[in-house]
Amino acid sequence: MTAPTPGHDDCGRTLEQLSDYLQTGASDDQDHIEHCPQCQAGLAALRRLDTLTKALIEDDVKRANPADEPWFRSILDNLRLETRSGRTLPLTANNPNDALSETEGSVIALIRAAGDAVSGSTIGRCRINGDLTVPGAPVRVDLNVTAVWGTSLYGLADELRKAVADALAAHTELNVTAINITVTDLATEQP
Repeated sequence: MTAPTPGHDDCGRTLEQLSDYLQTGASDDQDHIEHCPQCQAGLAALRRLDTLTKALIEDDVKRANPADEPWFRSILDNLRLETRSGRTLPLTANNPNDALSETEGSVIALIRAAGDAVSGSTIGRCRINGDLTVPGAPVRVDLNVTAVWGTSLYGLADELRKAVADALAAHTELNVTAINITVTDLATEQP
């Protein structure tokens, strides 16, 4: 939202709070959000932005002309899902007055970057299963991978597990209990 104009009260809700409400349909402040004109205007703007973003993605897909390539369409469908911020993951703060968090989308991007950096693989679908909103709750990471032909699949899976586990340990506070890797496709060369 924009800065309030002089003489105009700002209700204090951020776009991030409104975005979370829009995605989940729930908020500790739901009654306020549903009746506040500023919040309603912010929600309307976020809905328009979401509609425009979807339209741009669909246009990009049409321009890419994937034709009858189901694997390509599957990757784009997953990217559409993964570009949303998703759930908010609380982080421990040193100062009790600080409220720190990261988004599920940022964690998925981290996993994808760590996995794609492993030679011989490309990450396809990426899902985090478990209650991410509860600190310390067990979560499981499920990855679909395209492997390069001739790569040792067992070695690749071990290397991917280590790369993803290291990235998650360095940048999140998630309690990862499993990283499941499924090779869903083989490619003749690294994409």
